Amino acid sequence: MSKEKKDVRILAFESSCDETSTAVIKNGREIESLVVATQIKSHQRFGGVVPEVASRHHIEVITQITKEALEQANTSWDDIDAIAVTYGPGLVGALLIGVSAAKAASMATGIPLIGVDHIMGHIMAAQLKDEIEYPAMALQVSGGHTEIVLLKDPTHFEIIGDTRDDAAGEAYDKIGRVLGVNYPAGKTIDEWAHKGKDTFNFPRAMMEDDDYDFSFSGLKSAFINTCHHADQIHQELNKYDLAASFQAAVIDVLAHKTLRAIKEYKPKTFILGGGVAANHGLRDRLNEEIEKLPADIKPKVILPDLKLCGDNAAMIGAAAYNLYNEGKFSDEHLNADPSLELPYADRMLN
Repeated sequence: MSKEKKDVRILAFESSCDETSTAVIKNGREIESLVVATQIKSHQRFGGVVPEVASRHHIEVITQITKEALEQANTSWDDIDAIAVTYGPGLVGALLIGVSAAKAASMATGIPLIGVDHIMGHIMAAQLKDEIEYPAMALQVSGGHTEIVLLKDPTHFEIIGDTRDDAAGEAYDKIGRVLGVNYPAGKTIDEWAHKGKDTFNFPRAMMEDDDYDFSFSGLKSAFINTCHHADQIHQELNKYDLAASFQAAVIDVLAHKTLRAIKEYKPKTFILGGGVAANHGLRDRLNEEIEKLPADIKPKVILPDLKLCGDNAAMIGAAAYNLYNEGKFSDEHLNADPSLELPYADRMLN
């Protein structure tokens, strides 16, 4: 009679930007606890994240939320099989707090350490909702990244499309400032967009290019110039129409390139990941467009729960479980890497 497979519990840390988070994840699929200490109110008065302020907040709360994550999961250190932590990309000072805490815990307990790429974590948030069938494809859209990623398996990724300048989420925050929307602006712009119409016809950059790269700096500039010109001639513009026009331009490009990539690479699963994955306009559009595809190329669609679209430790624990299964551990030399690119990426099209 074979032995029942042992459950694997991972304690995960995430501190790449302005959220400090810890979680206990069982078998890469089940959230036993998730604690997120947000700093949004601290950064709103500055109109964006201040790295030094973010680092100080991480230091203040990381010990307490680690304790909370273990208590919520009704788990002790003896039950933890690995300790996972985001080590990049992100703000170097913020990353260092999480990496230092995870390394200290690993050295004190003897529990193995796993360094996780932040973007890999965002994509693997889908694993916490449903089973991913491979090969898969992800559209990763956040404040710092806009990428189309192919997944050969749970740990081997290839970026086939990347942002040339501003990421989509960054553009949302920048035009939000022009409209007087508090940071982070994405949720409010999305809500306003549903109340307005696309009347300004902002540019859709690179939409018809042969590659899968993105550019949103021109859209941002066109939006800002439109608003500044209206101010100069004392013309009042409808904020809902402005939001709807901006969002339509972003979504048109994201959806067009994603659908073309799905048709070319024919993944079994499509994943939407990142902070902008919480955007209702984008979620609805992708669902609608993918539903129209022929049955033989229509992938399974996984949209992560809204609470898992932002930065959180649960997604890091999910990604770490896959690395754990392949024996991809880190050592005491693990360090923050603010410019980290997706690791373990193989050429998948040979």
